[in-house]
Amino acid sequence: MLIPHPLLGLRDSQEFTYLGDAALMDRPDPAGGNAEAAFTDYVFLRDNPAGVHRELWFHEQGDRSWLVVTRDTVTHEILGAELARDVKLNEEGAQ
Repeated sequence: MLIPHPLLGLRDSQEFTYLGDAALMDRPDPAGGNAEAAFTDYVFLRDNPAGVHRELWFHEQGDRSWLVVTRDTVTHEILGAELARDVKLNEEGAQ
């Protein structure tokens, strides 16, 4: 499987480590009123969808960047990849 790295072009998926759902970038506030329950959900409750899904991948054997990869979990087709920092900055700018 080839991942289209936004800076380095197509890279073999073996260069990467898969972390999971890209929703992990939305870490709960540890000072929040229900922090314990929020972190329990954050750590233990994960979606496992069939179809198009956004995932976190770490380019461990490359430039050590984090990517948000959009992938179809049924066909394994990669639909796109973005730097995770850009995704997070865009989300924060939209708020």
